Amino acid sequence: MTTMTEASVREFKMPDVGEGLTEAEILKWYVQPGDTVTDGQVVCEVETAKAAVELPIPYDGVVRDLHFPEGTTVDVGTSIIAVDVTGGAPAQAPAEPAPAVTAKEEPAEPEGRKAVLVGYGVAESSTRRRPRKGTRPVEPPPAEDKLYTAPALPGVQGELNGHGTGAAGPRPLAKPPVRKLAKDLGVDLATVTPSGPDGIITREDVYAAAAPSPAAEPVVAGTPATAPAAPTAPAVPAAAPAVSYAGARETRVPVKGVRKATALAMVGSAFTAPHVTEFVTVDVTRTMKLIEELKQDKEFEGLRVNPLLLIAKALLVAIRRNPEINASWDEPNQEIVLKHYVNLGIAAATPRGLIVPNIKDAHDKTLPQLAEALRELVGTAREGRTSPAAMQGGTVTITNVGVFGVDTGTPILPPGESAILAVGAIKLQPWVHKGKVKPRQVTTLALSFDHRLVDGELGSKVLADVAAVLEQPKRLITWA
Repeated sequence: MTTMTEASVREFKMPDVGEGLTEAEILKWYVQPGDTVTDGQVVCEVETAKAAVELPIPYDGVVRDLHFPEGTTVDVGTSIIAVDVTGGAPAQAPAEPAPAVTAKEEPAEPEGRKAVLVGYGVAESSTRRRPRKGTRPVEPPPAEDKLYTAPALPGVQGELNGHGTGAAGPRPLAKPPVRKLAKDLGVDLATVTPSGPDGIITREDVYAAAAPSPAAEPVVAGTPATAPAAPTAPAVPAAAPAVSYAGARETRVPVKGVRKATALAMVGSAFTAPHVTEFVTVDVTRTMKLIEELKQDKEFEGLRVNPLLLIAKALLVAIRRNPEINASWDEPNQEIVLKHYVNLGIAAATPRGLIVPNIKDAHDKTLPQLAEALRELVGTAREGRTSPAAMQGGTVTITNVGVFGVDTGTPILPPGESAILAVGAIKLQPWVHKGKVKPRQVTTLALSFDHRLVDGELGSKVLADVAAVLEQPKRLITWA
């Protein structure tokens, strides 16, 4: 009987799957001690302050130990899993646990491989490994586990998970956030009728299966469902179940993941950048009419045309007319950095918390291209697939608090940005039009900006330009 040497054990450390992230929470393990793993196989799913990401193992072997249970937040650089790379499955569990590996210990880089975002890339060789002859019977995974295919790129969440079949038959197809939602709601995916393409289970399917308990679809700030054609009262949410005060008087929820990152960023922004907020109420009746016309235009066929689209375009036009608003403050160098591009952020409320993905180079996009980019951004956010890169590098942001039925707010700047535009609910209100009081579609805009680099004149010009475009959308042609 051969003895497993420590030299044969490889320690896989928590990588930095974003840009400068320091920690990640282990959401789910897909392997257990004694399981055989192969190079590129996803072994766990982790949640950072920016996104949920799958981690593939960079070598072949047998899992010896999982150093942390699910739900643990682990610092980047800390070993999370030990793998015996000798190839033989251990007959018995080791008598003593593997010694802890400090963050300073680095695994030796496999010969002929290049470092990549997560682990190591494939060896630069044209030869292929012969598949090992497995001797250990394969057991079907528990009902709540997921089946995975290796992602196309290390560290990038796979487009679809659940392909293939298990010993018990076909597994339901669903993406990781949907599986996690089903687990949280106590829904067995095998009982859910899929409505997505290729038989994929969506969030809506899970919510429907969880009935009669009402569960609202995550609201993405900035994407109102339809433009109001008539005055309507704010939607009344379903009555929440009565709270019993007979038990514990308090519940404590750990602050981590996206909520923790958002809290730190907002505190840092609020107490670093001197905020100023200005407001304007504008008649957007003509904009709402233009939206209805664009919906019938063949160029926008298959695209979602809504108020956010024209509001985003109006802001881009205002930035082109007032480029100094598109800047950031460099505190260490005491410089104002003028941006000659616009990465337009859209604040989105998701089950994981508030995120702000952005449309790269939005200033170069035509109106149909902008509509397509918004559709993709919203869909990705709702499905929980927003990548860390999609939330980096924003320059100006829009947040639509109107979808919650409120008139407007005083938004806090995302760190590193100079301005954020809040859009209120669009309502039918009495308005003086051509000397007469008439019912008109009206909304209130609020622009918060960093007063270190944006003075009152510049901020007022930008807000006034946005309002002018929305009041007379033909300015999109003359000003763009």
